[in-house]
Amino acid sequence: MTRFLIRRLIFAVLLVVVSSSAALFLTRLAPGDLASSLGPNATRAEIAAARARFDLDRPMIEQWRLWVTRAVKLDFGESLLYSRPVAPLVTSAAANSAALGVTALVVATVLGLSLGIFTAARPRGAATALVRAISIGFLSIPPLVTSLLLVFIAARTGWLPLGSMTSAGASAETWGAWIADVALHLPLPVLALALPLAATFERLQSQALGETLHLPFVLAASARGVSERAAILRHAWPASLRAICAVYGIVIGAVLSGSFVVEYVTAWPGLGRLMYDALKARDIYLVAGCAAMGASLLAAGTLIGDLMLAAADPRVREEAAV
Repeated sequence: MTRFLIRRLIFAVLLVVVSSSAALFLTRLAPGDLASSLGPNATRAEIAAARARFDLDRPMIEQWRLWVTRAVKLDFGESLLYSRPVAPLVTSAAANSAALGVTALVVATVLGLSLGIFTAARPRGAATALVRAISIGFLSIPPLVTSLLLVFIAARTGWLPLGSMTSAGASAETWGAWIADVALHLPLPVLALALPLAATFERLQSQALGETLHLPFVLAASARGVSERAAILRHAWPASLRAICAVYGIVIGAVLSGSFVVEYVTAWPGLGRLMYDALKARDIYLVAGCAAMGASLLAAGTLIGDLMLAAADPRVREEAAV
């Protein structure tokens, strides 16, 4: 496992370096000029000063080398859009995305696995057919449509706030009131993220458990007089988790690194929305910082998924030891 972890950590470092470097190069090569970000009234002197401030007057490779040298010391430069250091901006946005993503993952996991066990244990019936139809529906509908539909329902019913992370003036309240206000704003974006994920988990769990129930060791347990419930939950279900664990790492990384569509539609101030604003403004160091943080979260999610897979399947631990 030590060798396995070392390989994964090396992969994580390479992923962060390649992703952030590619983001920096592509933003630099994108059409347009810094003058468009400074506004129509910017003078040549102001543009020249800004280009020197953000190393845009240097060759691309030289600018990248300077950025990497500073990034190793956790100095990701200054944001052109916000005139603030990039690191605290990215950290704050990543924390917001993590709060949203972790909540959505918990909801999707509990809902998806529970429904997957139900549909696998009861392959026939009206309730099973309904659950499968709903899952296929959420898998087929694009996240943008799901988000807009939930916003429309919230607007018509008034049950939930339409967007943002907090209400106006919430920052001046006590911590308890602020947390309560955030919790009130969570359900809408959480459902927009969790429902497609829950549908994915339900389909994977149902198929994997349905196949596991027909394996010899489960049939042997049933022949020994083990109850149907125990045969499913104690014997078949743990063995069926391999399919979930195989994709869980990618799901964790993708959700934690920020879902652009959901964050944009619901005005959630997360990493995906910050990345979009940075791209619009051609904020080169903010784009690179967001890419580095997103890649870090993706690598962390993949590592967590691999460890979960190793815990669920002894064969993976044996392969890792080779």
